[in-house]
Amino acid sequence: MKKLVVLSLGVVFAMSQSNAQKIKGSETVLPITQKAAELYIKSNPKSNVSVTGGGSGVGIAALIGGSTDIAQASRKMKFDERQKIQQSGNTVKEVIIAYDALAVIINPDNKVTNLTREQVEGIFTGKIKNWKEVGGEDMKVVPYSRETSSGTYEFFKESVLKNKNPMAGIMSMPANGAIIQSVKQTKGAIAYVGLAYVNKDVKAVHISYDKGKTFVEPSVKNAVNKTYPIVRPLYFYYLKRHEAKVKAFVDYILSPAGQQIVGDVGYVTVK
Repeated sequence: MKKLVVLSLGVVFAMSQSNAQKIKGSETVLPITQKAAELYIKSNPKSNVSVTGGGSGVGIAALIGGSTDIAQASRKMKFDERQKIQQSGNTVKEVIIAYDALAVIINPDNKVTNLTREQVEGIFTGKIKNWKEVGGEDMKVVPYSRETSSGTYEFFKESVLKNKNPMAGIMSMPANGAIIQSVKQTKGAIAYVGLAYVNKDVKAVHISYDKGKTFVEPSVKNAVNKTYPIVRPLYFYYLKRHEAKVKAFVDYILSPAGQQIVGDVGYVTVK
């Protein structure tokens, strides 16, 4: 007997009811896993893989709570999360499935093209409030952030803000799609997303980590040649005792076919 499982972003797969694999977590990793699950099921009709987002923290919490088989994450698992798994008598396995160049995005009508890391920090911590302060028009800066459960939020705070807190009252969005829509509709907007979400509706800023000497565009090429400074691994986490259940799909993601999906979606392959 088969049932229909409705996934986020409106993807629907036909599933058998036995031996279901559940994958939950990062919105950044979501496009990879959804496409991989779709193709994997086509070549393995008896398989059963359901994929949902919610954020890295949500996926890892679900793994700890036993309601998902794989947590997809755009940040490393924290010490206290690992401790909870160990305290329950389990061991966690970590697999890097891809890499992402995190993009800082603005509205296409904004004439700014370059920002230093320090300027981005100033914008998101509230010190820079007008685009004219960074070479743009006399226009209010409207920053958008991901929610604190997001791995992208955690990585951005650590790598770009150097662990400083974003400004009080910053507008937080639950998903990358909402971020893109908000930046598209707001001329003074600025935000950050995984590279695969960058499209014609937004403009990716060139970033400098050497105080303005060199500005580099976020791209797969610049992530591979290591000139773009904001690159992070994307992860699968699962419990070792479930390895037999999830191994075939994890191996598929790491196979040439799976890594082709990584590249097609817009991320960087592991090799």
